[in-house]
Amino acid sequence: MSTPPAQDPLSRERAHLGSSRAALRAMREDVENLDITDVTANWVNAAVLQHQIDERIKALADLSHTPLFFGRLDYLHAPGADKAEGAEGERFYIGRRHVHDAEGDPMVIDWRAPVSQPFYRASKKDPMDVGLRRRFGYTSGDLTAYEDEHLSDPSEAAATSKLLQQEIERPRVGPMRDIVATIQPEQDEIVRAGLGGSVCVQGGPGTGKTAVGLHRVAYLLYAHRERLARTGTLVIGPNKSFLHYIEQVLPALGELEVKQATVDDLVAHVEVCGTDDATAAVVKGDARMAEVLRRAVRSHVTLPTEGVVVVRGSRRWRVPAYELETIVGELLDRDIRYGAAREALPQRIAHAVLVQMERSGEAPDDRVQDAVARNTAVKAAVKAIWPPVDPAKLVLRLLTDADFLAVHADGILDEDEQKEILWSKPVRSVKSAKWSPADAVLIDEATDLVQRTHSLGHVVLDEAQDLSPMQYRAVGRRCTTGSATVLGDLAQGTTPWATRSWDEALAHLGKGEAVIEELTAGFRVPTDVIAYASRLLPHIAPGLTPVASVRENPGFFEVRPTTADEQVVDACEELLRNEGSVGLIAADARIPALTEALAATGLTYLGPGEETTAQTRLTLVPASLAKGLEYDYVVLDEPQAVVDGEPDERTGLRRLYVALTRAVSGLTVTHAAPLPQQLA
Repeated sequence: MSTPPAQDPLSRERAHLGSSRAALRAMREDVENLDITDVTANWVNAAVLQHQIDERIKALADLSHTPLFFGRLDYLHAPGADKAEGAEGERFYIGRRHVHDAEGDPMVIDWRAPVSQPFYRASKKDPMDVGLRRRFGYTSGDLTAYEDEHLSDPSEAAATSKLLQQEIERPRVGPMRDIVATIQPEQDEIVRAGLGGSVCVQGGPGTGKTAVGLHRVAYLLYAHRERLARTGTLVIGPNKSFLHYIEQVLPALGELEVKQATVDDLVAHVEVCGTDDATAAVVKGDARMAEVLRRAVRSHVTLPTEGVVVVRGSRRWRVPAYELETIVGELLDRDIRYGAAREALPQRIAHAVLVQMERSGEAPDDRVQDAVARNTAVKAAVKAIWPPVDPAKLVLRLLTDADFLAVHADGILDEDEQKEILWSKPVRSVKSAKWSPADAVLIDEATDLVQRTHSLGHVVLDEAQDLSPMQYRAVGRRCTTGSATVLGDLAQGTTPWATRSWDEALAHLGKGEAVIEELTAGFRVPTDVIAYASRLLPHIAPGLTPVASVRENPGFFEVRPTTADEQVVDACEELLRNEGSVGLIAADARIPALTEALAATGLTYLGPGEETTAQTRLTLVPASLAKGLEYDYVVLDEPQAVVDGEPDERTGLRRLYVALTRAVSGLTVTHAAPLPQQLA
């Protein structure tokens, strides 16, 4: 006999979902109906308040295909109550955002709230006063299943959650989605780490380090909203394709104010249209360049040889050269920003004049000191002693004037290194120069030497292993008074200057005290695929722990010899018969040939970072842009060509490791040339 609907748990949960959605709509309508006509003093206040209201309306959007809640906790006792009192436990539904009813009682609790934490961390060994943990399964936003864990029942054995596995393995079409329903205990510890400290996460492919970093931002904004609203947050990714792929994660969690950028965006003081060879780029990215630039900036200061005479009315006040020299020496010894010292110098000279005035019986005030500081003679002396410095012009001179570079790089760069970074042709101006990305970073360093860079409250730096020491310094300047979350995998470093150790990288970032965490449990890459890719680890990162897949489904894996590009396209078509996205990853040099092969068959495809749809699920990805992306199925074309596309074998093998680990459900490796011997 069937259970009456009133007693059916699934029906009751669906009813609660419907009520919660109605409550969310009511919350949104309440904000939409706010009348601010009589509460704003002027149009500026009205505009600011209206912007805040508009952002709140966006944050309360009900995403129809996104579950409003994904779990439930039944506490044995009321949270915070004395267990000895026998206080009756409460039930909480855990979701992406808080939802309350008309009386203000919670219907869904934000996953970031303290009361939600046991959903991620409670276990049989430590139930955290939770009697029941329930997970929900959804299909297109409709609640279709549930699964219970009785954490306080010793007779019930611990089991792997099938719904959790299904959620991890759910086909991926469109941009990256949040992992709020599948956060694991070791991930949750990183997510909820305090704002005051910096964290570095070393994680192999599929360990969820990017998702952990994004969810950490969401958590910090929840726990420290007012502070971060003032100081700001920033997510830094390796390229525009990657940022486009992850850009929907935070809005899905209701966070709309987090900015995203690449390192190149941060240092865009000049137009970049040139490139460096690997050797020059390594030298320019070396942390020693910071001292070269510091010397070059400070070299503009000239010790005075003459005094300054200030005329006020009928009186003449003279500051002798030796006193000026003392003032300049004190400013140099303080080692403050060049621009700040230049602004302080006229005030220091004016103060010296005021001391003489007071000795002669006058009683000058601050207005007199400011007037003296603006005196023509003082201005002329400051210009001669401490002239303004244009950072771009300074870097241009270093790169084009061999003598100037030799003076300031003496004892830092050897002659060969100096020759590597010197431009072979003279350049007429900053605008006509063909700046490289590494040059832009040097200009950013010089800019900070002149004027302090604005610091944010928190910065997330993803795919950090590819940054040079000078790029780390550029990022570090953006969080000198804040904290950072650094994410990366040393085995996936694919630049000539790739990070050798996190301790070294964190020192360049200015966060040497950061805690280094390692994620080794793989949730994305199937067992057979990660095992195959891990054959490369002894050759690319001997000290790293291989990722251990926790997936029960071993996934699909095949190595297929081919003789023509049409067979590569055939492999793509076979995988497209499955549900989900397909990525065709190939060496950059192979992209034109594969483009022709795809066009010949009429198979439509997208570029990396473009959003897949139900109609177009194939993406053609150059290996150089594959980092950070993921697809349900991957066809990897010609592994040896991927290796050969890099300047050295180790970097090529690292690029191959990245390409091999982009699949969530299956991987087909196609090759006409022999496979790299390291995969044997």
